[in-house]
Amino acid sequence: QVRLVESGGGSIQFGGSLRLSCEGSGVAYGFDLMAWYRQAPGNQRELVASMDDRGNRNYTDSVKGRFAISRDNGRNLVFLVMNNLKPADTAVYYCYGRKWIDGRQYWGQGTQVTVSS
Repeated sequence: QVRLVESGGGSIQFGGSLRLSCEGSGVAYGFDLMAWYRQAPGNQRELVASMDDRGNRNYTDSVKGRFAISRDNGRNLVFLVMNNLKPADTAVYYCYGRKWIDGRQYWGQGTQVTVSS
């Protein structure tokens, strides 16, 4: 059974930094695409950052220059370093993975990030 498990969320003050981690298990041939999404109360889930297995990265405009996504493909790990956090970054952050072999998509359970002003 494929699972994605996030860790690293928490509460932090404006301008602080956090590092989110996500580990995939039960996936035999890995993910071609891994990403972080977030969902704030009353809002739709939105893409924050993605990275494919060739190293191509994509960021939503609001986090460019502040967040950085990285991966360890051999261990099905994806990280999100978040700097200069703002209250608008407050949300539940979800890890996403897409298996390259069949395109099936998986989500983690989410981790809460709360930024206070």
